[in-house]
Amino acid sequence: QVQPVESGGGLVQAGGSLRLSCAASGGTFSSYAVGWFRQAPGKDREFVSAISSSGSKTYYADSVKGRFTISGDSAKNTVYLQMNGLKPEDTAVYYCAATFYYSDDYAGDSISEYDYWGQGTQVTVSS
Repeated sequence: QVQPVESGGGLVQAGGSLRLSCAASGGTFSSYAVGWFRQAPGKDREFVSAISSSGSKTYYADSVKGRFTISGDSAKNTVYLQMNGLKPEDTAVYYCAATFYYSDDYAGDSISEYDYWGQGTQVTVSS
């Protein structure tokens, strides 16, 4: 079983950038789609972005489209979320999750589709 491990969170001013990393512990991401989700205080966890296991398909929530970029490095067994143009409303705990699909060309945006979750990393954007 693969265990996602997030890193890279922190405090940044509005308009700044952060890059989150999700490393695979205990396995590899080679057969798994990987998604990023976030949960702000008092709110439900929501989809942010996902990448298919082949890396050929990426998906974004409308709220981050054009500002965030997801990518994978198979050699480092790591998935990244580059976050630019950060806004105070991006403040949340960001979670990385992985799941297996028979198609290597698909990644879902539903929490229920993901089986393996990281512990989360805090991102705080100050105004």
